Amino acid sequence: MASGVSTAGTRAVRSRWWALVVICLVALIVGVDATIVNIALPSAQRDLGLSDVDRQWVVSAYTLAFGGLLLPAGRVADRVGRKRAVLLGVLGFAAASALGGAAAEGWVLVLARALQGVFASILAPSTLSLLVAVFTEPADRAKAISVFSAVASGGGVLGLLAGGLLAGYLDWRWCLYINVPLAVLGAIGGALLLPEVPAHRGGPIDVPGAVLGCAGVVALVYGLGAAGGLGWASPAVLGPLAAGLVLLAVFVLVQARREHPLLPLRVVLDRNRAGAALSIGLAMFALFGTSLFLTYQLQVVMGYSPVETGLAVLPLTVAIIVSSTQLARRWLPRTAPRLLVAPGLALAAAGVLWLVGLRPDSSFAVGVLPAELLLGLGMGLVSTPCLHTATSGVDPADVGVASAFLSTTQQIAASLGVATLNTIATSATASFAAAHPDVPAVVGTVHGYTRAAAWAGGIVLAAVALAWLMITADPRRAEAAKG
Repeated sequence: MASGVSTAGTRAVRSRWWALVVICLVALIVGVDATIVNIALPSAQRDLGLSDVDRQWVVSAYTLAFGGLLLPAGRVADRVGRKRAVLLGVLGFAAASALGGAAAEGWVLVLARALQGVFASILAPSTLSLLVAVFTEPADRAKAISVFSAVASGGGVLGLLAGGLLAGYLDWRWCLYINVPLAVLGAIGGALLLPEVPAHRGGPIDVPGAVLGCAGVVALVYGLGAAGGLGWASPAVLGPLAAGLVLLAVFVLVQARREHPLLPLRVVLDRNRAGAALSIGLAMFALFGTSLFLTYQLQVVMGYSPVETGLAVLPLTVAIIVSSTQLARRWLPRTAPRLLVAPGLALAAAGVLWLVGLRPDSSFAVGVLPAELLLGLGMGLVSTPCLHTATSGVDPADVGVASAFLSTTQQIAASLGVATLNTIATSATASFAAAHPDVPAVVGTVHGYTRAAAWAGGIVLAAVALAWLMITADPRRAEAAKG
């Protein structure tokens, strides 16, 4: 009898970890596709006859659909069941990827990228909320979240590597086609290995909240994305940003008065959850903004090919994985989260500030590699405890929308990082060129990168104090109290 119970328990444990494999595969697909087409864009532009404006929409269509629909998609996952949401999302993502890979005209590729964003918005909160539902023991949850955060944080950087390899050795279309077998594998694995988690029907769907939240985030992300090319003073930037802020303010007011809100304010106003969201958001601000300038430095200044650029950013991904799965995983069960988050942000800031020393003749080993390693180690220490803190103590009916809130924060912060740092770099480069007309243009370009790095590093350093002051609770004690 005891042997039978032991065998059943072993099978249950194994099934949880197999479920994590599927969850991480799906999260990897979402993370990689945020950046995989970036390096391949010039080839796609030539093949499809895209203008420079249309080319930008290949990237923007994904980010707008993804960021704008996260909150309603998170609530949908709570209501229809997370396994069903994952299967729907991954199959839809496969279909959208096949459509994009086969695109014969530019508008078809843009449409496919938008559809990818729609289904990614379903997958992102569904996978994290499913992980939280499957791993209920604190120690196991810490391990699972460390692996998940490594995949989620490293996916965007890994996308640059995958995009460079596929575009360099095959064709830009394979940056989309590659998702089809992976998504089908995820769907099969999901159907066989993901557990059924009861749906939480709740009250009626908050349609006004969904419309306001979606429109507000879309306007905000669009404005931030346009700022890099048009400048912050452009009406095409200020208008969407103002509209986004107004819509989100109205969204908050509506949520406070709804009996069954899309995003219960108790989820947002929890001090530790808000601190975790802001901390990981500012870390993403630095990661995505810095990754952009790293690729520019490697390709434009140092002359790396797309494949070489992809390989050159690999140490950043490796550092994130090692930090999340080895350091954060081991320390989180016996360490208060802020004791990991604050030092992690400090390491990330050090990595970004290392880039202040870049010069046109900087070598990879001295100018870039140390920055990648410091930033990656810091990101791993930040993401795991922040995900753990943000999903601890959440009502089971709100886990999906809480995960969506965290993902939305990261998406907006990443867009803000790219837009802000690009504007700073462009302005600094223009000022340098005006003041030093006889100096080679590449010197001014690198000067712009270093100014952006200085600002980014300072912002992340300020986040150290924010994390220390806001993340004061210890999820270990909360879980122990429940027991």
